[in-house]
Amino acid sequence: YAPWCPACQQIELTWERFARESEHLDITVGKVDVTQEPGLSGRFFVTTLPTIYHANDGVFRRYRGSQTLEDLQGYVSERKWEAVEPVAGWKSPSSIMMHCMAGLFHLSGWIR
Repeated sequence: YAPWCPACQQIELTWERFARESEHLDITVGKVDVTQEPGLSGRFFVTTLPTIYHANDGVFRRYRGSQTLEDLQGYVSERKWEAVEPVAGWKSPSSIMMHCMAGLFHLSGWIR
């Protein structure tokens, strides 16, 4: 997310509630401010905001569903993430390619 992003501001209360209720789903919910962490936005190749990922055992899936609390919870509790294709190996946030992308995002911030 980014603090200036209207779409991020719109989902903020829902996301905070999702995070508070996450222990009932046995998950951890977090958020990253891309203005403060440009390397992570590069590593995850964030091109739109907000961008939501589901991570499980080192496998990343991009969530593209509805951003209601019920749909976010259902994605996890009903294991809907299993039907979503994982991020391709070369685009995985843990790949060498995305490590380099993170470096480019850091460099571009430094140049600005």
